[in-house]
Parts: sequence; structure tokens; C-alpha cells
Amino acid sequence: MTTPLTGGCLCGAVRYSIAAEPLMQAVCHCKNCQRQAGSAWSMIAGVPEAALTVSGEPKTYEDHGDSGGAVLRQFCGNCGSPLFSRVASAPGLVFVKAGTLDDTASFNPQVQVWTRSRQHWVDLGDIPGFETNPG
Repeated sequence: MTTPLTGGCLCGAVRYSIAAEPLMQAVCHCKNCQRQAGSAWSMIAGVPEAALTVSGEPKTYEDHGDSGGAVLRQFCGNCGSPLFSRVASAPGLVFVKAGTLDDTASFNPQVQVWTRSRQHWVDLGDIPGFETNPG
């Protein structure tokens, strides 16, 4: 991916810029990501929190992972677009919903997590997978 990366919600009320290359790119198959995305998975890019600049005010919903740790899911309060996740077990990182990037052409997931929740018809080829979260 080429920085700076830019993106935003469907209605444009929340925009963001990322001034660093993602530290990781992944597909998450957990049930909560499926529910939030309204899809079979969530495409995420983990970026340093300090590299993310946000304009507009995303709303936050506090979810919890299997470990019980907080997962702060941020979205546009106007159009509902999911934008970011902040996970208690990964301080300093923000997981950007890659579908909200202005240019998704360079998104290239290196790993898929929570494959035990993967839809039976999903096959992402040679992308390594973990049944749960490897961290």
C-alpha cells in the first residue's frame, strides 16, 4: 500500500488519513465481524494509532471478544459504515476496515483469522489461516 492512505464512510461525514504503511493486512471471519460487516468476513489493515488522523466524529460500540477483552467498533453515526476497530489486546494499533479505503487495489491480506467461523463456501486459496486469533 502507498501512503498516505485515505478513506472514509459512505456519506463522507467521517474521513481519515493514514501516514504509515499497515503493519498487517488480514481477513477476519469471526461472527462479530460478520455481523458488523453484514458479510462473510471483515477486511482489516492494522495501522499504528499515531499514524491515523480522523475528521468527523465516529460513534463507538463496545463489543467483547471471546477472551472477554474490549473491542471498540467505530462507525459513522449517519450512514452506519464500519470504519475502525480498537482491540484491548493490541494497544497502539487501529484496525481499519479496508473496504472504506479510497483505493483498495493494494489491499493484500497476509493472513485470515477465526477460520472456525468461516462460511462453508469461502475459500481464500493460499492465504494462511488460524482457527482463532493467533495472538
